[in-house]
Amino acid sequence: MPTYVYRAMTKSGLIVRNKIESPSRQNLLKNLKDNGLIPIDVQQIRYVGKEKKRAKKNITNIEEIMKNVNTANIAKNKPKQLTTKEKINLYFAKTEKITTRDIMIFTQNFYLLKKANFNNIHALDTIIQSTENVSFRGVLEDILAGIEAGENIYTTMEYYSNIFPYIYINMIKVGELSGSLTTSLEQAVKYLDESDALTRKLRSILVPNIIQFVLLLVMLLVGTLVAIPTIQGIFDELGTEEELPAITLWFADVVDTMIAYWYIPVIMIAIITGAIVFYINTLKGKYNFHYFKYKMPIFGELIFALDFSRFLRAMLLNLKNGMRIQDSIEVSKNVVKNYVMLSMIETSINNMLTGSSWIEPFEESGLANPMITEMLKIGMQTDLAEMMEKLVEYMQIDIDNIMEKIMKVLPQVVYAIVGVVLIFFVLVVLVPCIQVYMGNFLFSAYGV
Repeated sequence: MPTYVYRAMTKSGLIVRNKIESPSRQNLLKNLKDNGLIPIDVQQIRYVGKEKKRAKKNITNIEEIMKNVNTANIAKNKPKQLTTKEKINLYFAKTEKITTRDIMIFTQNFYLLKKANFNNIHALDTIIQSTENVSFRGVLEDILAGIEAGENIYTTMEYYSNIFPYIYINMIKVGELSGSLTTSLEQAVKYLDESDALTRKLRSILVPNIIQFVLLLVMLLVGTLVAIPTIQGIFDELGTEEELPAITLWFADVVDTMIAYWYIPVIMIAIITGAIVFYINTLKGKYNFHYFKYKMPIFGELIFALDFSRFLRAMLLNLKNGMRIQDSIEVSKNVVKNYVMLSMIETSINNMLTGSSWIEPFEESGLANPMITEMLKIGMQTDLAEMMEKLVEYMQIDIDNIMEKIMKVLPQVVYAIVGVVLIFFVLVVLVPCIQVYMGNFLFSAYGV
């Protein structure tokens, strides 16, 4: 049975937190309300371990069906035996990896069919017939079976959380719960397109420079281990008074020491890495790590803007469908995974329960742009949905500006790092090589 950690408020305003087993999240929410508790946050505990190949959620595997088939009745109509080539092709088709592109194509097709007033079953059935990836087709068939059994789309997607991104699943969830699946699919398409575009831009900048950086490091180590001892051997053999540069000798000693006592840096790195991972997996560590994401150089402002914009888009979608502000915030928080943002949202919900401003936590955090919080305040006094629509447009322009700044700054930072390594390589390896090439050490060797 799944285990959940919940936070709830009593009628007297006391916040309680507990861990409990429940058949489902909905069942736990109902029990909390029946016992006079107002749910604030309910999270399922996920146990991390070696992931096993899971069976489909709503479809019985053909192997299970065949166990109960009376093979005597079909013995006369044996299927055609597959050739080795056909078996290999079938194996690779069944184990084909599901890529982000597969999800993007599915989302775009689903959105277009929903926009054309297809119902969910008809739309999915149409998409399945044109899906070439056999593995992904099986997942979509499972989702279709779930819909035919009365389930929501997002419940089956949650089962395949290793395929569908967390944010993506919760966008679909918001759309289904608010009755605006078509709009949510449109947002999901934009989210996937923007994520893919950002990934490609960063890859085009980082990958060539990372390769260059790694090659320089390899050349530095190889030069230190091979070229420097060779040059020192020439100097010693000829008896010259010339010496290698001090920085070269120092770096060679460092490399020799690290090779001789390799296990010390390895153990130190393992301990530091283990300590960081352990700390990040604690509640406080995860919160601090997520806060660092929002404050980190270059990318911090962008990460916060994307999360906040996504939350406001989901909230706007719910408000347009007639939800109360409190219910809208409660549903919309599912599109956010960052603990800092979630804590602000939870505080916002608590403020509404106590009659305070729900905008105040975002304002006091110091992370939100003052322009954003002021627009929200004006929206509360006029028409919140209309103001939030303008705010979302403003935030998109702001995100584009931040992206443009990052694309200008990031190459300079990467070039600076590669440049430092290159200068170090020249001082440590190339300068001694130039000394040998110039041949000045020969004059000293022959007493000239």
